[in-house]
Amino acid sequence: MEIIKNGDVNAAEEEAALKMLSEKHGGENIYKVELTPNGEYVDVKYYTRSPFERIRRITGYLVGTLDRFNNAKAAEERERVKHGIV
Repeated sequence: MEIIKNGDVNAAEEEAALKMLSEKHGGENIYKVELTPNGEYVDVKYYTRSPFERIRRITGYLVGTLDRFNNAKAAEERERVKHGIV
């Protein structure tokens, strides 16, 4: 995890911020933390990597995979005209 200190942030403030993030998010995919002093507080900005799933609209349904389609719907998807960029 990359930790960026934008100003005078001491070790105790850094430790408290990381503990708060761990309790709140369990460390879920956090890859960068920015700590910025703001008066008597420290602003914490963090960045996460979220899993990405492709969603397509096929025959009126939003789907991620085609494994639950019956034969007719699967055939509709196979027979679609696929347009390319010219």
